[in-house]
Amino acid sequence: MVRIIGYKERENEEGTPFFLLELQGGIEMVLSQTTNRYYATAKRAFISSTFDEATCNALTGTEMPGRIVKEECEPYQYVIKETGEEITLAHRWAYLPEDAPEPKKIEKSPTEQLEAEVSTFSTNGVHELV
Repeated sequence: MVRIIGYKERENEEGTPFFLLELQGGIEMVLSQTTNRYYATAKRAFISSTFDEATCNALTGTEMPGRIVKEECEPYQYVIKETGEEITLAHRWAYLPEDAPEPKKIEKSPTEQLEAEVSTFSTNGVHELV
């Protein structure tokens, strides 16, 4: 089950406003890589809607069958608010209704599979080999 925890107003390319519903999944326990201790978290996702603001507000707190899943997508830049660090992500969190098939994974070519994951390298600012 997921719960509608809020909504946000956005504009489409033509400038017409619409509302996104903010969904949150159930509690999950995750092991911290820095402290080696568990902490509680929940996955969140946004879905577009055809509702007006009053309806979105009234829907807050409603539970819906389904779950939030990790979905591969084209790489994009993301800035971590707490640190200001810019990272590249290739996934997003998406709502998956109950009994819906899993999203298809993006197939990588053999060349793409051999490419190094840039995030594993140091970001110390040195641009030359030592």
